[in-house]
Amino acid sequence: MKTSALPAVLLVALTACGSTPAPDAIPPQPTTTPTAAPSATATAVVQNTPVETKPAEPTPAELAKAKAAAMLEKDRAKAEAERVAELARWTPELHAAVKPLAEKAYANGHAAMQAVVAGKHRRPASPERDHDRHPVETFDFYGFQPNMTVLELAPGEAWFTELLAPALAKRGKLICTSTDPNGPKEERMTFYGQRFKDFLSRSPEVYGKVETLIFSPLAPKLGLDGAVDMVLMMRALHGVVNAGKLDVWLAEVYKALKPKGIFAIEQHRAPADAKPEESAKNGYLPEAWVIERVEAAGFKLAAKSEINANPKDTKDHPEGVWTLPPTYRLGDKDHAKYAAIGESDRMTLKFLKVTPPAAKK
Repeated sequence: MKTSALPAVLLVALTACGSTPAPDAIPPQPTTTPTAAPSATATAVVQNTPVETKPAEPTPAELAKAKAAAMLEKDRAKAEAERVAELARWTPELHAAVKPLAEKAYANGHAAMQAVVAGKHRRPASPERDHDRHPVETFDFYGFQPNMTVLELAPGEAWFTELLAPALAKRGKLICTSTDPNGPKEERMTFYGQRFKDFLSRSPEVYGKVETLIFSPLAPKLGLDGAVDMVLMMRALHGVVNAGKLDVWLAEVYKALKPKGIFAIEQHRAPADAKPEESAKNGYLPEAWVIERVEAAGFKLAAKSEINANPKDTKDHPEGVWTLPPTYRLGDKDHAKYAAIGESDRMTLKFLKVTPPAAKK
């Protein structure tokens, strides 16, 4: 794996989805001896016995902080369990079996995707998502080719990276953004960086050529001016909106792409009349609004597809899009109900970078 020291790429929250450390324990209030009658919350004063006051209730901010910290620890435990299982799965025999997958020069994108979808390198749970995510059809729609330079923004748990890396290994290039894996342990962004780094390390045969571009959420700059054939933002645009960085990132994507380069967006779709700043908090965005904002940044909508549409998604779930599979944020509660819905209703959009007209002399 090659690692670039370039300073920025995409705030996500993957998924969006940052977290903060747990609050410190709240100390009891100082005890005092009242000179007046005790309050309803105080005990009666007997001789020199001090008054005991009720501890202050945690503030909403403190409760949210504690919840986020608990969720981060849960996610770390899940990632560690997967790491251990994957270490056991990657036997010498598996390493040898998957090596040809990344060494083959595929004739076209369709052939590449068909091959890698069937690859033994994929984690056991990954193929279970194929019927909801339609990888071969989706990449056919975008016009993916195995000789492209592709930038994947916010790869999350690397479901798409698992397919793109071997498809591009021989004739193309895959660049993936990542947060710093060496940041503060209590920060969710550090966890995301560590998880992605660990994923890439599992198979040098398949993932060894992936270039990692470390970014800072506070300074979104790609530094890839005119170097990329395709930029992928898969199910992550809501995180950019939540971070207040949409215009900045659209400008960076525009600069990174070659003339007529492809900006591929797959995004959880909100109702048409939804307010973007509100629906984004639940992982959804209205399609017409997305198209309008992206086109205003210098792109042109080339095509849109209903490949990843799901009319069963009512988009009003208690924990937003994360209520649905594969996250199941409610755990066992109503699990069968959300499994029957499947993954979210998603827009699938293909934009082209429009070369601006030459300035008049």
